[in-house]
Amino acid sequence: MITIPSRLSLVSAAISVTLLATACSNQKENLAEEQTSNSPNVTQAEAFINDAEAQLAEISIEQNRAEWIYSNFITEDTAALSAQVAEKQIATSVKIATEAAEYANLPLDATNQRKLNILRSSLVLPAPLDPAKNAELANISSQLNGLYGKGKYCFDDGRCLTQPELSAIMGESSDPDLLLEAWQGWREIAKPMRPLFEREIELANEGARDLGFKNLSELWRSQYDMQPDEFSAELDRLWGQVQPLYESLHCYVRGRLNEKYGDEVVAKQGPIPAHLLGNMWAQQWANVYDSVAPENADPGYDVTELLAQHGYDEIQMVKQAEQFFSSLGFEPLPDTFWQRSLFVQPKDRDVVCHASAWDLDNLDDIRIKMCIQKTAEDFTVIHHELGHNYYQRAYKSQPFIFKNSANDGFHEAIGDTVALSITPSYLKQIGLLDEVPDASKDIGLLLKQALDKVAFMPFGLMIDQWRWKVFSGEIKPQDYNKAWWELRQKYQGVMAPIDRSENDFDPGAKYHVPGNVPYTRYFLAHILQFQFHKALCDIAGNQGPVHRCSIYGNKAAGEKLNTMLEMGQSQPWPQALSVVTGTENMDASAVLDYFAPLQSWLDKQNQSANRQCGW
Repeated sequence: MITIPSRLSLVSAAISVTLLATACSNQKENLAEEQTSNSPNVTQAEAFINDAEAQLAEISIEQNRAEWIYSNFITEDTAALSAQVAEKQIATSVKIATEAAEYANLPLDATNQRKLNILRSSLVLPAPLDPAKNAELANISSQLNGLYGKGKYCFDDGRCLTQPELSAIMGESSDPDLLLEAWQGWREIAKPMRPLFEREIELANEGARDLGFKNLSELWRSQYDMQPDEFSAELDRLWGQVQPLYESLHCYVRGRLNEKYGDEVVAKQGPIPAHLLGNMWAQQWANVYDSVAPENADPGYDVTELLAQHGYDEIQMVKQAEQFFSSLGFEPLPDTFWQRSLFVQPKDRDVVCHASAWDLDNLDDIRIKMCIQKTAEDFTVIHHELGHNYYQRAYKSQPFIFKNSANDGFHEAIGDTVALSITPSYLKQIGLLDEVPDASKDIGLLLKQALDKVAFMPFGLMIDQWRWKVFSGEIKPQDYNKAWWELRQKYQGVMAPIDRSENDFDPGAKYHVPGNVPYTRYFLAHILQFQFHKALCDIAGNQGPVHRCSIYGNKAAGEKLNTMLEMGQSQPWPQALSVVTGTENMDASAVLDYFAPLQSWLDKQNQSANRQCGW
């Protein structure tokens, strides 16, 4: 997942500074004592909100600059400076969130009520009031992150590999025994996490109750402008729309893998063993494309080769992505973007190369940071990252608390929406491609996308389905692993390749679980990007298949998109959604429209091969 650094970071994904915990607890105790003697009123609440917003705006700039310097000049000194600012930011955020809970029931105007709700509900891992428990939570979070970050698996030949190195094996190898060893080996690192995670949830649930929520599940689900249970039902509805397409893809891929590996490795029916789908977590399947691709699927061009043929360097790749947005009517990027961004990996220092989009001053100092490779993949990623930057600049006039996307799925969705317009017709319009391949090549292109995007959707949904049930107590600690695999099978039709027990803690092998990073945003982004794309194509007057549409050059689509982006988080997300789509309801039917030719093809392939679909 490509992400943007958190700007309204009301909490770090994991509170890892133990010394900070006691200070935060003392702040909470003092505040609790004050509130017992003074009943809050509307005037006090409004003053609190204004002061909190000013504090958070000021510290965000300090933190953004410290994080940028650290990411671009990795030394012990820059790490210490970044950590120091993070401590300050977390302390401020915890204090503000705790105080915000005291004003929750006051009759505020709509704008202030929205700001207060954001301040109150944006903590990911709320700390309890008790100082000892607060310190314990901070220590546990640090331990969990350390176990994941330092995790390695050692083969019998002495090679000890990290997660990225093991993931490379998962993506490249076709040896089922080697795949199984890498899959199982990485999950060994998660076993020690289990008791720590159980205690962490106990403590965070107590912190959530201190903020006025029943548990951490209710807090996490309260960030979507609807009642928590209504939001859960909405996710189920969206998944119900996509499920038939996913089941057709699952059936086809399982059949092709069965042909490749045989019945003993992949059965003709039932779930697919999780280690055979080209990814450590079986979350995206693009790495098995060569094993399942239809004959004659090659579109006849390679974007990486086209970039080389036309002399594109790293800067020209970014300039072309900027031109995409300019063609929609957006203002050019500021000079400071070109002066201050990182485009090429330096030879003289260590940097974080993971692609990211930055907003340094909450106004115009927008940048990207990536070590660009002159490849098709990075050409797409650049368009995606600039989508974040143009979103950041669009909402710069909003109050600080509203300088964010309408919900946490929107930011990722905008970048992906733009990337969906990198079609063969777009490549021809910008002079990279001479002729657009005929429709006979569409199936291969759509299958490759579906293995990435459609295959991800149930995984993107089930991570938090499991977590929310854990947070609420519906899943008991003694059933953590059992429930994990039940949900994997229910949503994905994927199973563990070997027996797993409650001695294992397979959820911990996915970073977002020990790192306490919410995951539903990625499922929402995968739904929204297709809904946005179809709506913008309709605005642009597209008459052909939506998967062939590019909005490049259409200022009407650009104007509508920018209107939504300028809203930031100032209005409930259904209102932002309606600006572009004309409806306040998320709708996955656009996914089905986009992949309609592929689903028809998949169903014919499954029928002709007499495959029994489902699991």
